[in-house]
Amino acid sequence: MKIMIEEHQNDKEMFVSVTGEIDAYTAPKLREELLPLSEGQGKTITVNLKDVSYMDSTGLGVFVGLFKQLNKNEGELRLVELSDRLVRLFELTGLDKIMNISEDGGR
Repeated sequence: MKIMIEEHQNDKEMFVSVTGEIDAYTAPKLREELLPLSEGQGKTITVNLKDVSYMDSTGLGVFVGLFKQLNKNEGELRLVELSDRLVRLFELTGLDKIMNISEDGGR
């Protein structure tokens, strides 16, 4: 399965849409695309996961790494439009308690 990543930004925020499955094969590409976006102070990155059909622990690791990098730089990570399945994954791991996760657009 392939993964597609689209990025666009406005003055204050970077928006990223991810399509496909996030697993051991696709997570390195996602990490490669997202981590450079977190460099610099006070950045906000909103990742739309509406079109992600599957994510495993490797995918969670990408978001944990991005979350840590943004926090270190006083930035923020927002994960929006998660399916019920993805929300449960974040809940099972307790990450929903520390990350900004929304089943809707978060607006």
